[in-house]
Amino acid sequence: MALIVQKFGGSSVADADKIRNVARIVTETYRMGHSVVVVLSAQGDTTDDLIEKAREIHPGASKREMDMLLATGEQISISLCAMAIERMGYQAISLTGWQAGMLTDSAYSNARIKRVRTERIQKELDKKKIVLVAGFQGINKYDDITTLGRGGSDTSAVALATALHADLCQIYTDVDGVYTADPRVVTGARKIDEITYDEMLELASLGAQVLHNRSVEMAKRYNVNLEVLSSFSGKPGTKVKEVVKTMEKTHVSGVAKDKNVARIALVELEDQPGIAFKIFSLLAKKNINVDIILQSIGRDSSKDISFTVARSDAQAARELMEENRDIIGFKSVEVNEQVAKVSIVGAGMANNAGVACKMFEALFSAGININMISTSEIKVSVLVDERDTERAVQAIHDRFFSEFGNA
Repeated sequence: MALIVQKFGGSSVADADKIRNVARIVTETYRMGHSVVVVLSAQGDTTDDLIEKAREIHPGASKREMDMLLATGEQISISLCAMAIERMGYQAISLTGWQAGMLTDSAYSNARIKRVRTERIQKELDKKKIVLVAGFQGINKYDDITTLGRGGSDTSAVALATALHADLCQIYTDVDGVYTADPRVVTGARKIDEITYDEMLELASLGAQVLHNRSVEMAKRYNVNLEVLSSFSGKPGTKVKEVVKTMEKTHVSGVAKDKNVARIALVELEDQPGIAFKIFSLLAKKNINVDIILQSIGRDSSKDISFTVARSDAQAARELMEENRDIIGFKSVEVNEQVAKVSIVGAGMANNAGVACKMFEALFSAGININMISTSEIKVSVLVDERDTERAVQAIHDRFFSEFGNA
């Protein structure tokens, strides 16, 4: 039969009853004759609680020690779930990231997977055991525990599916699949039966919280058969694949929002060649990622450049610009952290005129001002005031997905 990797997020293993529910899902798959590898996140708010405990002891703790601490959350989940499966009468074994052969680089707190040595997992599968692996973690060349950063358990699951040549990788969460918008906050959000890797990658990168973008990148690169589904409802989920049946018909697949955004504006820059290079090379050297960029038309030998960064990088970006004021040449730097990015994504947008116009019309009708615009072949993003975020998402979603306004 098939080899299936199943990943369960923190909400799916938050308490004893939910762990037993995960054990039921896993053993049902096993009883069907499949080999099963399970990847688990830490329970509920465990990671946040551990971070808070660390702050009580040392607010500036090293990333190495933070990784040592945070990795314990997933280990609690896998051991408890293994116990639940054993109580049901099945053989199970829990493995930490390093026991499972997850080898990473040494970027503590945001490590990248270099390779997966599958010998131990395969040996346990050959013994007909259900294998539970701690997500979010690995080990580097110094034999130190590392963590993979935000969404790391998704990445762990896809990496294992790739290395084991799994037939299917299922990502279980607290929603039924991928929706046209967050169903918890947007009225009328619809579940999508299937979506392309590219669309899912854009949605994940733009703020949709169902899958992490690093896991989607890996799934696309290695053509992993991926499915997102609920650990509670038992309903079919969303297939993520290279090509979908409705690709030629699709205009917009979803609407996403991201509040982790800050806008930096450099006012009255000297209008001369090389200014943009000076600005963005400085940011790149400090590993500050830039998203939307807007440059005004030069007037009176000066121009303005605005760009967005992650809100957590806003202060560092401001200080970097101020430190290099004489090199760059500008009058002032302005930072606005009360903004948000709202985006539409769709594989067929490039060949369908008027999609962006409908988005702008929806925002105009809702009385929402657009601060910046960014486009690509499969997305349009706008920057709006943070207080307008939810209204913007709802207005755009209504325009494209209401009964009479479906794109």
